[in-house]
Amino acid sequence: MRFDREKLLAYYADEPGDISLGDIDLARIPSHVSIIMDGNGRWATKRGLDRAQGHVAGVDSLREAVTTSVRLGFDVLSVYAFSTENWRRPKLEVDLLMKLFAKTLVAELPLFHQENVRLRLFGDLEALPEETFRVFQRGLDETADHDGMTFALAVNYGSRAEIVRAVREIARLAAAGEIDPDAIDQDLFASKLYTAGLPDPDLLIRTSGELRLSNYFLYQLAYTEFYATDTLWPDFSRWDMLRAIRDFQGRSRRYGGV
Repeated sequence: MRFDREKLLAYYADEPGDISLGDIDLARIPSHVSIIMDGNGRWATKRGLDRAQGHVAGVDSLREAVTTSVRLGFDVLSVYAFSTENWRRPKLEVDLLMKLFAKTLVAELPLFHQENVRLRLFGDLEALPEETFRVFQRGLDETADHDGMTFALAVNYGSRAEIVRAVREIARLAAAGEIDPDAIDQDLFASKLYTAGLPDPDLLIRTSGELRLSNYFLYQLAYTEFYATDTLWPDFSRWDMLRAIRDFQGRSRRYGGV
């Protein structure tokens, strides 16, 4: 956990009244926060806009979430951007999202360089459109040497598919005689997941009031604290992040103990 106190105080200077930086124990900031970003479409519909406008507005919230996470000293911020099930949405919406992913990443690379953020991607990227895949690869390459916060984007990601993929890889290794089946343990299994090398999330935030995992991190969330807010994703701000952390810090994490 690394943060610049002076920048943090300036970032959280304009307090809304119900929450302040003083409500947070900066020594107990979660290491890995993950977000299921939900509500773009509903945000747009409430305003009489096309759903596409909701996705565009959601980009601003994502940018602020990245900056907020850096300021607070997270080690990892991961977000669920596009699931394996989202391909069922109207083709026009899917095409827009894929173009938006590519456009947004190019636009945000200067921020990643400025804040020393390293990009990680979770999911079956080879199934993405060529332009989106190419831009994502550029982001991985250009931030590979950054050693600040890791920003992990789950795109074309499904946890069940991830688990099956890991099992297949372990089965291949066992069939080839490279590992002893009796030696398979949780550490080996975790090393075959997209999240290999990263800590499990301490806190999962889901916006828009929904209370389900939507095939996200089914293995990694075993002892994660959940926080649900009615706030739609395009309205989620740095102050909403503080509210989530305040709630997180009020809990006792016993990991199955007394």
